[in-house]
Amino acid sequence: MATFFKSVAVTTGVLALGLAAAITLGGPGVPQPLHSISDPFAGVDFSRLPPLRHYRAEDGAELAYRAYLPPAGVDPRGSVVLVHGSSGRSNGMHVLAQALAQAGYMAYALDVRGHGASGPKGTIAYVGQLEDDLAAFAQAVPLAAPRTLLGFSSGGGFVLRFAGSARQTLFQRYVLLSPFLGARAPNYRPDAGGWVKVGVPRIIALTVLNHLGFRAFNGLTVIRFAVSEQARPHVTPGYDFNLATNFGPQQDVEGNIQAAHQPVQVLAGTRDEAFDTATLAGFFRQQGQSWPVTLLPKVSHVGITLDPVATRAVVAAVGTTPPP
Repeated sequence: MATFFKSVAVTTGVLALGLAAAITLGGPGVPQPLHSISDPFAGVDFSRLPPLRHYRAEDGAELAYRAYLPPAGVDPRGSVVLVHGSSGRSNGMHVLAQALAQAGYMAYALDVRGHGASGPKGTIAYVGQLEDDLAAFAQAVPLAAPRTLLGFSSGGGFVLRFAGSARQTLFQRYVLLSPFLGARAPNYRPDAGGWVKVGVPRIIALTVLNHLGFRAFNGLTVIRFAVSEQARPHVTPGYDFNLATNFGPQQDVEGNIQAAHQPVQVLAGTRDEAFDTATLAGFFRQQGQSWPVTLLPKVSHVGITLDPVATRAVVAAVGTTPPP
């Protein structure tokens, strides 16, 4: 019996040392800047960028967003809430939000918590806080019907997360732009095409600790993005465990897709350097969803939000997605 307890103690000690090493030494590296992601924004005209507005979240935090209104005298065709991609902020959805407003929609571009002007960058308090924030926004800001939730890249993954949640009826339709579906999904390229460095050992160790109810180290960085030095002051260069886990689809992405019952449309480019977009339609069909998937020729990852052909296609998709 003494030998048994000694073996258990040794095994426990080894596991504890392994977890400690993974947490301490298993963080993400620093990727080289990926110019295909950041450079296209240098040509964007931000002269008509709306000022930041704020709404109060459940915890009392003032979170930021930008409002784009239809031309004067135009009755709104509905509202679209836009969720930016990883590392980004509301500015990144400026071109698309402008196009939606010109088409008659009330468009709202969020600074998701942990980004832009919405709290400390790269961190949130708990997994699930982003859903709470979105529900608070939908309650605080009058949204014309039909309500559409649209997200790009990691924001598209988060929109999918919400579309498969118990709160999915807060929006009548969903649009995913080149969505991040998780590192296990067939559309994922290694390191998202060079955009991210992931601290896999640290993530595994923190996942184990979270299952045991221990979350003291969730504020450690687990992902870094390939942002340029010029962009670094304006974007979010990395995520802690909570934000990395929350800003994307649910861990069971297959179940997440299957649980979505509102209309969903998906758009992506054929030259997407972060994800293999040709696999999207087949993956959704495998989960029993016949969502329309539009692949736009010669459009890159960021191009899905900036390219004139792409923005017209997105506006058209919002207008043709039928309410449930």
